[in-house]
Amino acid sequence: MSFTVALSTVGVMLLYALPGFVMIKTKLLQSSAISAFAKLLMYICQPALIIYSFIKVDFSVKTLKEMIIVFVFIFVFQTAVLLLFFFLFRKKRNDVKYRVYNLAVCFGNCAFMGVPILEALLPDYPEAVVFSAVFSLSMNILGWSLGSAIITNDRKYMSVKKIFLNPAVLSLLVAIPLFVSGVELPSQLDNMITVLARMTTPLCMIIMGMRLATESLKAVFGRISQYGIIFIKQIIFPLLALLILLPLPIDQNMRASLYIMCCCPVASVVLNFAEMLGAGQDDAANLVLLGTSLSALTIPVMVLIL
Repeated sequence: MSFTVALSTVGVMLLYALPGFVMIKTKLLQSSAISAFAKLLMYICQPALIIYSFIKVDFSVKTLKEMIIVFVFIFVFQTAVLLLFFFLFRKKRNDVKYRVYNLAVCFGNCAFMGVPILEALLPDYPEAVVFSAVFSLSMNILGWSLGSAIITNDRKYMSVKKIFLNPAVLSLLVAIPLFVSGVELPSQLDNMITVLARMTTPLCMIIMGMRLATESLKAVFGRISQYGIIFIKQIIFPLLALLILLPLPIDQNMRASLYIMCCCPVASVVLNFAEMLGAGQDDAANLVLLGTSLSALTIPVMVLIL
């Protein structure tokens, strides 16, 4: 796959962070605005992106089967990695930093960053964008169950209610019937969903820039242990996924889609969980910012393998 296409796509996304960084540093916005922007992203733009992903693909039994395969693969793979690092970090379980690391090694930004990359690298395969929504569903289920218990070190934070009543899952109640029925939305509504969906990546990156402006650059870029976690998430994790995917009798484009999503940097949802659950917010923010910054190098290099 094209190194230059991946590099230019990720590069443009990182440039979106600049306005957010400047607005905070020049005090055009206060850091308290980050929360409002994040809610707009989570409750409006992300659901719109999921609906957009489904309505842009024609329904077929083949696509439905592939979606199920994607979900099963990534859910099992992420669960296995979560449990592996839970075991490896068991002696440091009381240190919230390592509990954040546990989530960071397998939760990737496959929607906010993944969708533009998939559209750029696989322009003739719209199913890839649907797979990113399925990938996100797996993360939401794991995040509100096993992930919440790990990051807080307390099982009481596992929430069946939040698994099914979060914005990403609720949006599927709209997206899946539209996908299966093939109903065409009125053009004005379709355009509105498309615009909101297209806002997702720029808004996510603006928020990243705002967060970077509030953090110590030394804390983000000066800790060796964080580079180790990023190496695992953005190099080892996708290579391990590809090793498992290669012998599977699946479509090459489907294999490429899964691999590219596994290459995505540490998910902003790791920070969202940390903030909502009140555990390890600074460590999560540092990893998300560092991983996103380094993705300008890791993603273009990793796609060369395909």
